[in-house]
Amino acid sequence: MSLLPAAVAAFVAGFLLYGLFGTLFFSPLARIPGPKTFALTRIRLAYEDYQGRRTRKINALHSKYGTAVRVGPNEVAFNSLSALRTIYGAGSGFERTSFYQMFNVYGRKNMFSFHTVKEHGERKKLFAHTYAKSAMLKGATASMVEKKVKLFLELLERETQTSEIFSTLHYFSLDTITEFLYGNFGKTSCLEGAVEDRALLGDIIDVARRKLSWFAVHFPAFTEWLYSRTGIMGYFAQQFYPMQKPTTYTGIRLHAMKSCLAYAQASPQEKIDQSPLISKLWKHHNSEKQGGIDDIDIAAECADHLLAGIDTTSDTLMFLIWSLSRPEHKEFQEKLIDEVSGIPEENLNSKGIPTTETSAKLLYVDAIIKETLRLYAPLPGSEPRSLAVSTTIDGYAVPARTIVSMSPYSLHRNAEVFKDPLRFNPDRWLDASAEMKRWFWPFSSGGRMCIGMHLAMAEMTTLVAAIYRKYRTTTKGDFDVVSPGITGRYEVFYDETCHGMREHECQIQFTAQSENSSKNA
Repeated sequence: MSLLPAAVAAFVAGFLLYGLFGTLFFSPLARIPGPKTFALTRIRLAYEDYQGRRTRKINALHSKYGTAVRVGPNEVAFNSLSALRTIYGAGSGFERTSFYQMFNVYGRKNMFSFHTVKEHGERKKLFAHTYAKSAMLKGATASMVEKKVKLFLELLERETQTSEIFSTLHYFSLDTITEFLYGNFGKTSCLEGAVEDRALLGDIIDVARRKLSWFAVHFPAFTEWLYSRTGIMGYFAQQFYPMQKPTTYTGIRLHAMKSCLAYAQASPQEKIDQSPLISKLWKHHNSEKQGGIDDIDIAAECADHLLAGIDTTSDTLMFLIWSLSRPEHKEFQEKLIDEVSGIPEENLNSKGIPTTETSAKLLYVDAIIKETLRLYAPLPGSEPRSLAVSTTIDGYAVPARTIVSMSPYSLHRNAEVFKDPLRFNPDRWLDASAEMKRWFWPFSSGGRMCIGMHLAMAEMTTLVAAIYRKYRTTTKGDFDVVSPGITGRYEVFYDETCHGMREHECQIQFTAQSENSSKNA
């Protein structure tokens, strides 16, 4: 009997050693370079996640080990064009992983969080035409974008010309996406000062959202269980919440649901003049028919588009304006002003705003946006995928269901493609090489490429053209040496060449062109 515990201990030790040696030396992934601590346990990468260093750490590992790095027992990060085509190219067969469950809304999957190519494609075809580039540049959507740009300029004039642009640009993006999605049934009026609408951004700004995202990814079942406790159990559970209620996007998701209910209850006559996304989805409102969707599906889909359309556009615009406002980048701002000042009167709308169609054709505006997206991609982190069968990527055998990923952050910092990659230099895009264009990946690629890309570009080109026709901008306070920071899942992203960072803040001085001319006279 005394030998039994020793035998059990020996068996357990042998089993662990077998797992250890198998993972490190006998796994098909053992050929892929990388730190042994990462290959041994997923806890190592989870620790980097918790510290908010995942993306920068993986980029450093690529610099040390090459374009393929094993970052977990069952996870590999790549950084090459061949891997990009294999994993994310059209028809690749790679599917989204369980990571994307955190983007489910109201307990329902949506186009963004569907795992399979088939599910994603079936949902996307219901409304893809609504996001077509042609629809963004002319018609109702273009007019709506121009109207929001005008309201943003009025906000600058009304609330003084020194602006904390992290907030005001979020007002712009929120007002634009809500009208695009819901029309009169859920559009917000942040730019016009609506206090209740502005309050929707409160839980976005809470930095505790990063901790909640980490728990949602690494301990999804526990996180769901923790937040579902009620009564006495709920009282004790809340002591351990990663983020106290209301959690991230609670208010926005409630607004989204109310907007959908308002649309559902409206009369046919009230819906006639509406052409937002929800009206396209409503044409398929029949859960009993094949391909039909019910009320919750529609609400969840719209809510996901709403969440995706806020931070991405506003954060990019913030970094763009901040970059142009820094003293060392004055020459780029002057080139931009020269371009937009030359827009003919016939290419302005009745309110004096450059039309969306005209703004889309401005070469230097486009160059500045591309350079901002290169350095400060709004979603710079890993985009995990897996394949149901074994495959080969960059010469390495990859077993079925291995998690593979790439990130815009690493792709955009390849010094062999982008000279002096950490330097903001829009001029590099005026005569961009084909190689640069191939490595540019802010909107993903293939069948799951960002569906809202053309709307985001319409918003950004039109606002940038309008602002710099009227104003010159400079940094306020110490933002010439301090970088603004944004929340990305469980990380903070900022310009790492700066001496400091302030999350969710960016102070900019706007000086009217006429005022500036008077001072120089």
